[in-house]
Amino acid sequence: MAGLEGIEQPRGPSRATAARWSPAVEDERALKALELFGNPTDGEVPLPSRPESAATARRLAQVVVLRQWGLTPKMTEDAVLLVSELVGNAVRHTGARVFGLRMRRRRGWIRVEVRDPSRGLPCLMPVQELDVSGRGLFLVDKLSDRWGVDLLPRGKTTWFEMRVADR
Repeated sequence: MAGLEGIEQPRGPSRATAARWSPAVEDERALKALELFGNPTDGEVPLPSRPESAATARRLAQVVVLRQWGLTPKMTEDAVLLVSELVGNAVRHTGARVFGLRMRRRRGWIRVEVRDPSRGLPCLMPVQELDVSGRGLFLVDKLSDRWGVDLLPRGKTTWFEMRVADR
């Protein structure tokens, strides 16, 4: 294709694609994200409001929930998905340049917070079986034990909590 020299063109599923993704590679990327952006359990981690920040937030959540907190793979999968949904909403709907990610654990619970400078409230919409978008808060509502929004003097924090078994 003219004008696309040096850019790898997609060829459908291939061994090259499979070789690029592996649990070890993903683990390495997660640890690199932790090193670059900081640990969201130590304090709020600022992330740029760009679509690729959803992947960074997922990786940070995976490191925290699976490695540091030692929760089950299912709990980790759900938490990572919900982090991605809250981050996606912050990126798509707030007009922010930066948003913050924070993760906390207390006896029997984990809490994930995404703070942004918009005071516009997210809206839980009815979801139909064939809908291709608008499922984010629906998933948060179904997979978390509770969720909400705290309005701040400048912006808001959207959060979810999940019950967890203490070790």
